[in-house]
Amino acid sequence: MAKKIGVLIVDDSAFMRKVLKDIMESAGDIRVLGTAGDGAAALEKVRELNPDVITLDVEMPGMDGMTCLRELQKITDAPVIIVSGLNRDGERATIEALAAGAVDLITKPTALFDIEGEEKRNEIIEKIRMTKGIRRKAGGKDAVKDETLPAGGGHEGRKSGLLKTLIAIGTSTGGPRALQEVLPYIPGNIPAAVLIVQHMPPGFTKSLADRLNTLSGLYVKEAEEGEAVKPGYSYVAPGDYHMKVVKSPEGALKIKLTREALVNGHRPAVDVMMDSIAETGFPDVVGVIMTGMGADGSKGIVNIKKANKGYIISQDEKSCVVYGMPKAAAKTGVVDEVVPLKKIAEVIVKYLGVDH
Repeated sequence: MAKKIGVLIVDDSAFMRKVLKDIMESAGDIRVLGTAGDGAAALEKVRELNPDVITLDVEMPGMDGMTCLRELQKITDAPVIIVSGLNRDGERATIEALAAGAVDLITKPTALFDIEGEEKRNEIIEKIRMTKGIRRKAGGKDAVKDETLPAGGGHEGRKSGLLKTLIAIGTSTGGPRALQEVLPYIPGNIPAAVLIVQHMPPGFTKSLADRLNTLSGLYVKEAEEGEAVKPGYSYVAPGDYHMKVVKSPEGALKIKLTREALVNGHRPAVDVMMDSIAETGFPDVVGVIMTGMGADGSKGIVNIKKANKGYIISQDEKSCVVYGMPKAAAKTGVVDEVVPLKKIAEVIVKYLGVDH
């Protein structure tokens, strides 16, 4: 009989601990080994129980989730899933935790239909299953430290001239941290615009864009309906909206946001963004597929390649949190370069022929 996935639930709400435990244990292959109501108790429980997966609330009294995460990384390589409420402080703290090495995000079930509904139950169970077996590279010692990043946020020297290249990036599990290893190393004066789909719920994409903006020479923002696609800017697809690039009657490129059906189980979906770019016929496109579960983006890179002979980059297996999307991309046969995460920006900059 297969060993069940052992989970530790960390949350200051007794009600939420019970809700999460009931949901997880409704799956036959998950066992809640224990629960903790604060960060200090969580550290004790981890040493005692050695869980396969930890779910961690980011907003707790005493030792908060971010401090707890850092301490957990010193004593365990078990993957941590952040469990967050939909509020501004929680969204910011969640992005910080994901950037520091937490592997995924679950939004807290709130309304009764959410708690009892199949959609939230399935999401939680699938994320526990998917996360089991992920081990942080180097036991967390490779955590990104802001002081090692290039000075960002000034956005000096952004080009107001011709848009020559579109850079389309797709990522999922492990993406917030991975993006922090790419965007800050792309100079703000590029004659290109960067478009990003990160699988993430509404609200969190704004916090992700804001964080990346403080670290980058590019101007990073959550995409808005109808805005022009400009060089030196990076646009993050809003949670729960597909992001498309479309041509205006005058021939300019603009952002279009839609709430059409989920694609590959996602909205936003990488394929939707990349397919729309292919349809514009824009002559110079770089497609990038990074860490994530599933195959989203593999259809899109094929269409980009067919439409304009675009240059396709995928992240290598060793540097991925989950080698799903890049693996599916590699199987298409259209990937031009497979590179470690820390080399992706370098390859992009070299392709663009711009100075760092």
